[in-house]
Amino acid sequence: MNTENATSASANLSTPGKTGAKPPIVLVHGAFADAPGWGHVAGRLSAAGREVRSIDLPGRPGNPMAPDQVTLDMHRDALLATLDELGQPAIVVGHSFAGIVIAAAAEQAPEKIETLVFVAAYLPQDGESLVSLAMTDPDAKIGAHLKIEPENGIAVVEYSARAELFANDGSEPLKAKLPDLILDEPLKPLGTPVHVSDAGFGKVDRIYVHTSLDQVVSPALQARMVAATPVRKAVTLATGHLPFLTDPDGLAQAIAQAAE
Repeated sequence: MNTENATSASANLSTPGKTGAKPPIVLVHGAFADAPGWGHVAGRLSAAGREVRSIDLPGRPGNPMAPDQVTLDMHRDALLATLDELGQPAIVVGHSFAGIVIAAAAEQAPEKIETLVFVAAYLPQDGESLVSLAMTDPDAKIGAHLKIEPENGIAVVEYSARAELFANDGSEPLKAKLPDLILDEPLKPLGTPVHVSDAGFGKVDRIYVHTSLDQVVSPALQARMVAATPVRKAVTLATGHLPFLTDPDGLAQAIAQAAE
């Protein structure tokens, strides 16, 4: 794993967009995470001359809110606000749960998005949620280590399981640090169904980045979701659930390919 040299992978990342320009890139974190987790990938993309935004969804330290007040609509609107600031269609990257978020934003404002990039992400059909999709994933290992606290409005991942669950392909130093980086997750958005249609989300270009060693969103579920909702391009990284930490070079390349 190479997470040090942000310029080593930048030479091949400057592919022009479909319009001849380089669209900005918006990075949206998944559940139990926040924007700083994108740092290695954002650095590589920025070094290649791209404008990059990493947003904090509501309920994170960078966007604080009582977890029991957080909704999926708030997540969607936080992303839409960033897209409004950019003023041009962007490549929008969603990791894991953020697949639901970016799909909701694309349904609302497809004209603001050039390409959606789903990274080990839930790729929903109409009326699905993270919870409904996760219930169809018997190969995932997160369920046994997940504690739901409805009285606090959060889902919590068992501390001792975090390193191997999320970064089974990671280095020992990363595994030592990771448990303290995993956040408690606002509960309500995880079970909220998302509405998508051919007139909104269905109009937007999509690619999928598969993670072949994933224990959170299993490779089998990833394949089923892509079969149900086809994408223009699929890329596979030999990583666990956090390629932005364990293979930032490969993930940055995959994101850049969205503009080809």
